[in-house]
Formats: sequence, C-alpha cells, structure tokens
Amino acid sequence: MCGIAGYYNPKINFSENPKKNINILNNMIKTMKMRGPDEDGYSVIGNCCLAHTRLSIIDLKDGKQPMKVSCHGLFYHIIFNGEIYNHPEIKDELLSLGYVFHTKSDTEIIANAFIQWGAGFVKRLNGIFAIAIYDEKRNMLYLFRDHFGIKPLYYTRIGDTTVFSSRIDTLFEYPRVKPALDIKGFNEIFTIGPAKTYGSGVFSNINEVLPGEYIVISPEFFSKKQYYKVESRPHTDNYSETIDKTAYLIEDSIKRQMISDVPICTFLSGGIDSSLVSSVCAKHLKYGEVLTTYSFDFDENEIHFKSNSFQPTQDRPYVDIMKDYLHSDHIYLSCKYETLADLLYPSVDSRCLPTMADVDSSLLYFCSEVSKTHKVALTGECADEIFGGYPWFHNEDMIKAGTFPWMRDISFRKSLLHPEFAAVLQMEKYIAHAYEKTISEVDIIPSENEIETQRRRISYLNIRWFMQTLLDRMDRTSMQNGLEARVPFADHRIVDYVFNIPWEMKAKDGIPKNLLRMASKGFLPDEILNRPKNPYPKTYHPKYEEILVKRLKEVINDTSSPIRSYLNLPVVNRFLDSPKEYGKPWYGQLMAGPQMVAYLLQINYWMKKYNLYL
Repeated sequence: MCGIAGYYNPKINFSENPKKNINILNNMIKTMKMRGPDEDGYSVIGNCCLAHTRLSIIDLKDGKQPMKVSCHGLFYHIIFNGEIYNHPEIKDELLSLGYVFHTKSDTEIIANAFIQWGAGFVKRLNGIFAIAIYDEKRNMLYLFRDHFGIKPLYYTRIGDTTVFSSRIDTLFEYPRVKPALDIKGFNEIFTIGPAKTYGSGVFSNINEVLPGEYIVISPEFFSKKQYYKVESRPHTDNYSETIDKTAYLIEDSIKRQMISDVPICTFLSGGIDSSLVSSVCAKHLKYGEVLTTYSFDFDENEIHFKSNSFQPTQDRPYVDIMKDYLHSDHIYLSCKYETLADLLYPSVDSRCLPTMADVDSSLLYFCSEVSKTHKVALTGECADEIFGGYPWFHNEDMIKAGTFPWMRDISFRKSLLHPEFAAVLQMEKYIAHAYEKTISEVDIIPSENEIETQRRRISYLNIRWFMQTLLDRMDRTSMQNGLEARVPFADHRIVDYVFNIPWEMKAKDGIPKNLLRMASKGFLPDEILNRPKNPYPKTYHPKYEEILVKRLKEVINDTSSPIRSYLNLPVVNRFLDSPKEYGKPWYGQLMAGPQMVAYLLQINYWMKKYNLYL
C-alpha cells in the first residue's frame, strides 16, 4: 500500500525547471510518508510530475515506483496505491499475448494491461486501487479509482494544472493550492459530518475521483467516465443456490486478499463478519502456518460496560471462543481512555478532516499496535452494509424515514449551532438534496413492493454513504501507521450479487444477516453463528467523558477558538453539564453525547490547523 501524488499541465514543460519541481515533489512525499514508509521516489517527465511512497507488500525487491514501462518505443509512467487481487490471471493473459515482465509486482501488470486494452482495462481489475498513468507520447494523464473508493484519490484544478494525491494536505504543497472553506464545506462538516458527499473533498475546490470512475486529461479535454455502478436486476437463483454462491464468492474474495509477500493477520471481534474472515484465512494458510488475530477493547470496560439495544454484549467471551476454535496466535489489545482522548487530534491529521470521533481515534491506536508486527490485516468491514445488519434495514419507521436512516433527527446538532449560522446553512435543505440525488441513482424493479423498493434504496445509500465513511476510516487509520487493512466483503462481485437478493432470503425468518449466517456454516461454531449483531466497541469509562467536557469548555472559553463563533454557547454549556443524558445516537449507532463533544473538539482543531473561517 502506498501514497501517490503528482500534477499535470499540458502547456507547461516541468523538465525545464527540475529543481523547483523536485522540491515540490519532495514536500508532497513528506506529507504521505506514513502511507509508505519503506521507499519513495519521484519523476519529472515533461508535462507531468509524479511522486510515490511505498509500503512494500508485493515484490519487495523490484516494485519501486514511479515505474516506467515501454512498448513499441512508447513510454508510460505509473504510480499506484493498492492491491490487484486478480493480477495473476491478468498477467497470464498478457503473457499469452506476448508481453514480457521484468518484475513480480502488480504495478507492472497494471501498466501493461493499460497498454493492451486502454483505459477500459480498469473493468478487469478486482482490487483496491488509486492509479495514475501518464502516456508520455500522447501527453495524457489518467486517474483511476476502485469500485467503492476504498483507496482515496483527491484532486484540484488551478487553471490548466491538475494536482492529485492520496491525501488532501498533500495538495496544499503545490503552489496556489490553499485550504479554504465555503458554505458547502461547512454543511459537509456541521450538517452531514462525519460523512461527506461522495466526490467532495470538503475544502473549497478540492474534489475526489468518484468510486468506480476514471478521469482522462489531455491538451484538448478533461473528461470523467464511470466504469462501474451497482445495478438493480431480478434475482433468479433459489435459496439453496443463493447460499452456495454467496459462500463461494466470500471464500474466494478472502482467499484472493490473502495474497502477500509478508505475513498477514486478521482483526477478530468475535462477531460473525470478522470471525468468518479469520476462519477462511486460517483454512487457507500454508501448511504449518498459524494465523495471528487481534481483538480490540478498552481498559476497565468489564467494569463500566452497560448493555443496550445497540451493544447487547461485550466481545471478549466470543473472541475467546473464536481464537480457541481457530487455534490462532491471538493478541488482545486494549486502549486507555486518556489515549483515546489524546488521539482525537491525530485522528483528524490522518484524514485531514474531522472524523467519527473516538470511533476513529481508537482504531488509530489499535492499528498503530498491529503495525508493530504486521503490514497486512484482513477485516470484516462492510458486511453490515451489504447483508443488512443495521437496525435501519429492519425497523419500519427507519425504512420509511425519507432521509438518511443513520441520522434521521438533526435537531440535536442544529441546537448546538448559532441560530444565524444554522439559518445560513439551510441544513434540512442540504440533507434533502443529498438524499434525493442519491436515491435517484437507484434503478427500481417494478415487481418489488414499496418496502422492498425502499430497502433497495437504503442498501444503495449504505454503499454510497455509510460504507464510504467506514472505508475512509479504515484506510486513514491503518495507513497512518503503515498498515494495509483489506476488506474482503467489499469485493464488487459480492456487492453486485447480494444487492439484488430479495430481503426474504437475506433476512430469512426475520433473522438479521441470516444469509451470511447460512453461508458461514462449516466455518464457525454455533455460538458465533447465532450471536446477535454487535457494533465496533467503545469505551464506557466515565472519566473519558470528563476529559472531553473539560477540554471543550476550555475551547469555548477561549475567544481565539475558531469554532466559538459558530456555536450557540448557552445551549452548548447546558449540554456539557450532562452530555450523557443525550444518549440517542446522532450519527450511526455509536455516536451519542460524548462523541458530539469529541467531534466539536475535532472541528475546532481542524479549523485552527487549516486557518478556516467563513
């Protein structure tokens, strides 16, 4: 896994001033170094400059980038962040066509696939990727992003210059690209955050290559092309066939994602998703190898944990069952509440934006611990979005809410804002526009009833929005620590198939994710198969909330704090007197009162760091 960056202008020959451009590229590399601590490099090629930082996973010796590939006297330059899980098959096909390879890396395979099939080669890829390819002869730059945006790729345009990178702050190393915020950006943060609109970089004039999209830039044009979208189609397999095909796709995806020239590990929560990933990995390891598994929790949670409808049980008993079942080399990781609070600001640094508060800062800590011994981890992320594990797939009021079901009521967050600022934002209108635009993209199947149609829309909303937030979180927290976190459930073949399976199969007998449970038989013990849905853990330590309240009071009492003028201070102060009384989640299932305190702290830190004001 890596960091990529660069810039292109069809009218400027950057080679004429190499020293200046090498300096810019080196500054870009510094901002991405955590994504690729093993190696880095740059190239200045006429109208295009490329920079790369490398986390060595495949072909540790010869996979250096930027990589130059020649064919019939023409030269192509590539930088790549990600993994192509079906690269052996693509390589075999290219070998049969006469191509010769000088490395074992998937980077060289991508470059030659592009040469052979043109930009449409991207449809052949199964993987996670952000790719930049510069065609030197034709003076054209291509930017590609994977099907679901698992790997980030931001860009901005300054006149005829296009600047791109894996990180937002890397863009700011290019002259004249400065952090700024407009009303749209403020809405992204205060109205729909910690989510963000797909395609938006939140900062003014910062965009991202959309998931399933590629961009082509030449002296004549700047064009975007969508190569993939989730499509609605009738499901024709019977229940038994559906279970078998689902089981095959999941196992095949996990096996493919085990590819690595360094040891792999898995995250194991004791839930069905991560347990299935771990079990398949254990089955397919080389003979004699033992799988390393990691579980995450918080200090003293066994004392302070309180069962609720969102988190009915603790993970530890189920982790113990699973690690014994797998005979894995298991490592228990636990985070202190002070660490959780202290990492809220580094969490913002990792994303260059406010995050899911302690949901992110905790994972940032856990990834830092895992990265001490491993470079590659497989996770159970995204199964809930795909198989319908959240309450909003089952609760009729949520299904019919007519808005994003994970943030149905914005009255709490709106009450914390200064009334004049909230009025300028027009928060309800912003949400309604984003919601309506997204559901308009869903193809409706006439034979489905109203509830099934709405569930289809909610499934699409989850893939386009909620899943993207969690994928952002997984990429940024892991790559901030030089760890590659893989997400087998986000294989586009699984999503394409499961998206169209009728609800009576997905949740047969009214059991959430029953299809996944049936597809997991033979891999998991009954205690895990029958375990109720339990989300990512969070701390219940009362002192965590005390730290947050103290810190936010200091912020709002400091007249230099940038967030201060945007808040309704009397309401915020009343809220800080007892944030736990606001127990209703305002985003997802985990973000309630304490997380709002943490989120406001993050916003203030972010605004101060980038000098952002309206």
